[in-house]
Amino acid sequence: MNAERPNGRGTADEVADFARRAGQLAGWAARTGFALGRKLPGVETAERTVRQVEHQLLAELRRRLDEVDDPYHAALTAASAMNRPAVPGKVEATVTLVPARDNHAEPLRAAMAELLNHSIGFGRDRAREYFYAIILRQLTPDEARILSALSDGSPFPVVDVVERTGLGGNGRVALRNASTVGKAAGVSLPDQVPGYVTRLIGLGLVDLDEEVPALETQYEILLTDETVREAEKLVKRPKFVRRTIHISRLGAQFWQACDPSFG
Repeated sequence: MNAERPNGRGTADEVADFARRAGQLAGWAARTGFALGRKLPGVETAERTVRQVEHQLLAELRRRLDEVDDPYHAALTAASAMNRPAVPGKVEATVTLVPARDNHAEPLRAAMAELLNHSIGFGRDRAREYFYAIILRQLTPDEARILSALSDGSPFPVVDVVERTGLGGNGRVALRNASTVGKAAGVSLPDQVPGYVTRLIGLGLVDLDEEVPALETQYEILLTDETVREAEKLVKRPKFVRRTIHISRLGAQFWQACDPSFG
């Protein structure tokens, strides 16, 4: 049985082990070009098995990351920042909470104190690692695949389906950020790609940019996508706003730190 901390949270070694296993699995799939051999006997069954294991590992890794570093979780345990033992010979200014009621600090306030106390002892490298861990546990497996597909810097077409106004402008948005990147990445839920792309943009991992004329063929393919066609039916006078997405500076730094094919 794996050792646990007294407060029940997984150890850093356990998290590292799960990260290594998830990385090995994803790296193996990438190196062997797994998706290219789907026509071989039994490969579809094997692919489903690999995806199931991949999802289980990522889910377990996310759970352990949550348990190790989530300040709210820490605030709900006896090992919160308020009771952190002093380090001999080291003087630190810590945030002390005044109990709100019944001699117990409110969890949200205790969680903020935990974060503030973390910031005192964090160096640059530890702060970056913590920041990337926060991003990592917000990603779904499909979003990780999309980020992998974008990691080489290549742009992918994006289309918004909007209502054309009487003056030729843009009205109601029926669909935002539909893209061919999901198919290229081999996501499990192709109809959720617009939402995945929107979330990745919101996290700052992906940038939205101008239309690239060289991608004309891909734009035409995207316009035949079922999700785009369904959105087109929702407006009387549809208009397609073309743009592109590519990995952002933060996304590139994040991927370099988390790329499972290295390390």
